[in-house]
Amino acid sequence: MNLGDRMFVFEGPDGVGKTELARRLAGTLRGQGVECEMIAFPGNEPRTLGSHVYRIHHEPASLEIDNLHAASLQTLHIAAHIDEIESRILPALRKGRIVILDRFWWSTWVYGLAAGVRSKALRHMVQLEGAYWGRVRPAVVFLLRRGNAGGCATSEERLRLVREYDILAEGEKGKYPVHVLDNDGTLAEAAKIVLKRIGRQTGDAPLRRGGAKTSQALLPFSQQPQPSKACTVFSHLSPAKPTEVFDTYWRFAAERQAVFFRRVYGGTPPWTEDAVLSEFKFTNAYRASDRVSQYLIRNVIYTGDQASEEVFLRTIIFKIFNRISTWELLIEKFGEVTCESFSFRRYDRVLSNAIERGDRLYSAAYIMPSGRSVFGYARKHRTHLRIIERMMEDEVVRRIEDASSMQNVFELLLSYPTIGPFLAYQYATDINYSELTGFDEMHFVVPGPGALDGIHKCFSDLGGLNEVEIIKLVADQQENEFARLGLSFQTLWGRRLQLVDCQNLFCEVGKYARVAHPEFAGLSGRTRIKQKYRATTTPIEYFYPPKWNIEVGSTVGASV
Repeated sequence: MNLGDRMFVFEGPDGVGKTELARRLAGTLRGQGVECEMIAFPGNEPRTLGSHVYRIHHEPASLEIDNLHAASLQTLHIAAHIDEIESRILPALRKGRIVILDRFWWSTWVYGLAAGVRSKALRHMVQLEGAYWGRVRPAVVFLLRRGNAGGCATSEERLRLVREYDILAEGEKGKYPVHVLDNDGTLAEAAKIVLKRIGRQTGDAPLRRGGAKTSQALLPFSQQPQPSKACTVFSHLSPAKPTEVFDTYWRFAAERQAVFFRRVYGGTPPWTEDAVLSEFKFTNAYRASDRVSQYLIRNVIYTGDQASEEVFLRTIIFKIFNRISTWELLIEKFGEVTCESFSFRRYDRVLSNAIERGDRLYSAAYIMPSGRSVFGYARKHRTHLRIIERMMEDEVVRRIEDASSMQNVFELLLSYPTIGPFLAYQYATDINYSELTGFDEMHFVVPGPGALDGIHKCFSDLGGLNEVEIIKLVADQQENEFARLGLSFQTLWGRRLQLVDCQNLFCEVGKYARVAHPEFAGLSGRTRIKQKYRATTTPIEYFYPPKWNIEVGSTVGASV
């Protein structure tokens, strides 16, 4: 289970009543005999790092500090947060206690932005703290508002804080519950709302003495309780009904990853005894391990000038065409792809000449709309060059760096012509391989048509869940499912399957099932796999984003 199922967070600008409400909740729970700890960020308990950071923040003159850069102050806050996480919060949660948190990392992000700290720097700070939270997510974050809130120097500053909190809450609410509470009434009224929400969120389990019960959502699907046969209406939380293709999903993932490692460690073909895998072409279990993704990460993103605009331009040009030979053609003609060398006229001339020679510009992996109605070009590469040109003129890079979530980046890319939801998600994922953003891949996913087809082969009924929720549930319980089937899954040197990988696996098992389970039509009704597998022994020197801290070739992580 998630340790955070017993952690409740209160957030919002100064003066909205966070501390009062947190204390009221803690007092109520203690009065019921519930073991409970209330902890403030950065922490003001005596003889703690947090108390010193609190003093530096609120009484700098007493420490003879005349000037402190806003980024330095927020870095100190992160250090104090980590100290509280390790020394108090996680130990309390492991003992089954309720933790009520007055502020979260949200405050670092919002107050840092309001103080003018660069979003890229703040993102690195938050990522550092995130490493100590691990997979712990709060049961609910209460974002408080109050019409007459004080604590801010000006109404303009107050509005900026409220706006930044709203933006952040919108991006985070898909990862864990967020409840916006207008705290304009009495303390008792607000406390009543909080207690009611906590009860609805947890089924009152955290309010009982002792450990919380295991969430049914974390059990393997086969162990989840099934509804009565007389029940004809499924609620949003009704259990999904897996088919036999769902077991194939996990077996496919394990064997496809095993094939990957057999190749990595120098095995000779055939790398599998699976007849379908041997005959047809399938992507890797991990998206970043595929040949084109590897080329992008090593030769495009992390080769060349690392200035933000340059990294973005290289990434988006490569991904629009998604074909290595097209990229290498541009490198051959221009030496390197840079903001200085990029122009519609020059790139169009090179690409048009390639078309006239009979060269293919685009990969068959994605269907790229022509967008002829946008600019009137008969050749779609011209439309795409214009879109790239517009992105650079719009300073889209700055807006991407300022984004508070992967969903924000997705929505930004989606606003450009010819880029639909699936492409926008793929591009956001590729950008996230770079240092431009640093979002957790476990927080946002957009299923493509192939994944939707695979999901509906794996489940005869989604049980009231939507496809995004199915992917998230599958990703969360992957270790349980491999164990249920007795499968040894080799992780990517310690990195679990991410949402994008689970989405991709649904697509691939949808194809696999056309041959292995032809009786399951899915959504597409397709019955054949077009691409045949052709073995190649050309080695790939695997390279992953440095921020993942993957040691290629180290002991292979496995979940059994």
